[in-house]
Amino acid sequence: MKSVYSDFYGAKFHCDPLLRLYHSKAEAQKLSKLLIPRRDYSLKQDVARANCTITCLCEHGKIRQARKLFEVMPERDVISWTALISGYMKSGLVGEARELFDRVDAEKNGVTWTAMISGYLKMKRVAEAEKLFHEMPDKNVVAWNTMIEWYVQSGEIDQALLLFERMGERNILSWNTVISGLVSCGRVEEARGIFDQMSVRNVISWNILISGLSRFGKVDEARLLFDRMPERSVVSWNAMITGFMQNGELEKGRRLFDEMPGKNVISWTAVISGYTQHGRSEEALRMFYEMNRSLRVRPNEGTFASVLGACSDFAGLVEGLQLHQVISKTIYQESEFVISSLMNMYAKCGVVAMARKVFDSGLRRCRDLVCWNSMISAYAHHGCGRDAIIVFEEMRRRGFKPNEVTYVGLLSACSYAGLVQEGLDYFEMLTRNKSIKVREEHYTCIIDLYGRAGRVKEAFELMEKLAGRASVNSWCTLLLGCKIHGNDEIGKQVAEKLMDEETEGNAGTYALVSSLHAARGKTTKAGMVKLRMKQEGLKKQPGCSWIDVGNKFHVFAVGDRCNEFLIFNLHEKMKNIGDGDMLLDSE
Repeated sequence: MKSVYSDFYGAKFHCDPLLRLYHSKAEAQKLSKLLIPRRDYSLKQDVARANCTITCLCEHGKIRQARKLFEVMPERDVISWTALISGYMKSGLVGEARELFDRVDAEKNGVTWTAMISGYLKMKRVAEAEKLFHEMPDKNVVAWNTMIEWYVQSGEIDQALLLFERMGERNILSWNTVISGLVSCGRVEEARGIFDQMSVRNVISWNILISGLSRFGKVDEARLLFDRMPERSVVSWNAMITGFMQNGELEKGRRLFDEMPGKNVISWTAVISGYTQHGRSEEALRMFYEMNRSLRVRPNEGTFASVLGACSDFAGLVEGLQLHQVISKTIYQESEFVISSLMNMYAKCGVVAMARKVFDSGLRRCRDLVCWNSMISAYAHHGCGRDAIIVFEEMRRRGFKPNEVTYVGLLSACSYAGLVQEGLDYFEMLTRNKSIKVREEHYTCIIDLYGRAGRVKEAFELMEKLAGRASVNSWCTLLLGCKIHGNDEIGKQVAEKLMDEETEGNAGTYALVSSLHAARGKTTKAGMVKLRMKQEGLKKQPGCSWIDVGNKFHVFAVGDRCNEFLIFNLHEKMKNIGDGDMLLDSE
């Protein structure tokens, strides 16, 4: 009697797991046709090869053919059962998997139980996964780790810790998962405590803790750990460099970057992003050009987004245009992240029409919510409220659901354009939407909307309704409205409220309160606020402007006398050409 496996042998199908990956769906279908039985079989079959075929069919979605082959096998082992149960679970067929798992003749081991538990968790059927885990006769380390990892990913770190404490045998993955979970919840000290208990650590253990300490401002402690590492990977160097740059330790970060033996794109991007984040945009651009000159590393979407952010910060339109040309020749022209950064750059450089062009043509057909939000924000930035509303409505017509960021941009646009009623209508729409949480920024936008329109009393009433939820930023916005429209009565109450609040470290708040008192002629009170500001060592950042001359930027700040000689020269030249209307005051 001919066996189905004689056809199988003739197919020369390799059972090596790596080689299985090269078989397409078409090949899997062809194989399944060969292997589906056409008659009863009594010959002893090759179980190992059948198991391999079941696995392959399941991987390519041919679960029914896999089941048919499974049912005609005269002999099965635990691998046969596990392969098909796993296939059902991966295909989302939980009922079929459970039916097979519960059969009296089912052969199960730790892998089978873990496959069921893992499948339940992926389907978010947590109660069933927990029940099965507790029923598991011999829990192996993989099953424990599966449950712990799920709790960590779900933010239930205390539950993960309880399981971790109950584990009889732990491997390196158990330790690393718990440390990572604690770090992600901000419980860095506890993570450090568990790290110190480890008898054996791998490079991942060190990297997790170094990243966590850096993220929460403990960069010096992270550096001590970094120096103690027996072996460092590229990830270790990048984690430490990123920690320095994000915490404003730019010189230390740059020194470490220069010492790094094998830099990759993440290393370069960490430094570029750090410079951009801390307002050193020209250095960010220089690093980008240096990276390109090295010819060993190509930028990724994070690099492009950071450099475009640098161009936005100092309105470097020429550099932004050059970057746009470079991006258009790469695969990142289709990245929504990069497209959004391009739009933001053009908007901040004052070329909102170009931002719209990028949005419309885009560099790809499909736009995501980030791009819609960027376009709305671009219009808001330029006071084009009506245009922002048109984009918002078009976005909704196309089936996109606005999020918190969308409404911040939209309400800002209404505020800047003086569209009071429209802004209030959209705010009401936001409050009715139960899927979006109304944030501090939304209230600040409405306060600003009222303040700009001179409706200071309504803004004050809204602030009082918010009670303890109102932020210092919202009160400052209201105070500015009082100052602009000369509402001394409410302005006085707001100023007192602000001075009672925790304003430590906020020079802008003190300066605003002082200027309001000065505008009301209360010079003594204004002086007292300035004195308090001085005692706390605070200084308001002066306003500045800049111009690009010969590819070099010249910055002019209020009260800055660094460019005095340059200004005097310009004054003399204007005097010589007789442009009297533009001469500086001789005094």
